[in-house]
Amino acid sequence: MRTAQSLRMIATTTRPAAAAAPPGHPLLQTLLARPTPAVMGVLNVTPDSFSDGGRFLAPEQALAQAAKLIADGADIIDIGAESTRPYGSQPVSAAEEIARLRPVLADLVALGTPVSIDSMKAEVVAFAFAQGVAIANDVWGLQRDPDMADVVAKRGAPVVVMHNRDAVDGSLDILKDIAEFFARSLEIAAKAGIPQSHIVLDPGIGFGKTPEQSMAALARLDELACFGLPLLVGASRKRFISTVSPSEPQQRLGGSIAAHLISVQRGAKIIRTHDVAETLQALRVAQAIEDQR
Repeated sequence: MRTAQSLRMIATTTRPAAAAAPPGHPLLQTLLARPTPAVMGVLNVTPDSFSDGGRFLAPEQALAQAAKLIADGADIIDIGAESTRPYGSQPVSAAEEIARLRPVLADLVALGTPVSIDSMKAEVVAFAFAQGVAIANDVWGLQRDPDMADVVAKRGAPVVVMHNRDAVDGSLDILKDIAEFFARSLEIAAKAGIPQSHIVLDPGIGFGKTPEQSMAALARLDELACFGLPLLVGASRKRFISTVSPSEPQQRLGGSIAAHLISVQRGAKIIRTHDVAETLQALRVAQAIEDQR
């Protein structure tokens, strides 16, 4: 059986019936209605994130960076208080994540741009929702914290379900692995009462994958359309870029934009990036050129 057919079978035979829902979450409808993909700006209030760890740990620095991202055109600000980089990050408790978020989160929400919380812990996500955060962004796709799906369902919020793995296995057909992971996540979501119209899927570039598998996920992103859900891609400054063109994280803007433009061609509707202005310019120019066809 061809791989694309196999993925469609996974999506259609293991995906549970969607929970009763309106046609779509209003926030997602707004974000996805525009001609170019929505842009999610990255804001790390961490000491050890791979690209900008420590730069925005202080509340005033975090708010200034958020204001810059918004001025540059970000549609969403994605704030995270624990580094999830695959190599060298230190796990922190929910209490520590909340302590990093508490001084900045309410003021960040007050800026008026939708905020997503990048956390794998239900307790942190619940705290963020109480501060007015609009979206949950779970790098373990509802599969790591057993309370996550219930917290999201209770809030009625959109959730980004990202593919992840505990260990890299270069022998896998990574698209098949991603599809099977998504099918499990959708089953968890349905049991908790999360409507499928509230779900965004993220293939997890750089997470639990070899560089080649990350590139394969980008190249074959359109195969994940079989789930009928919007796709988010965050390839910004990821390590796979350096395997093609040796570079440090801050030197990977060109590779990030290339990956994101290809992702949009393959169906991505939301792009997560550290470099909002440059990414948005590339997306707009690409769309303007396409409009001339």
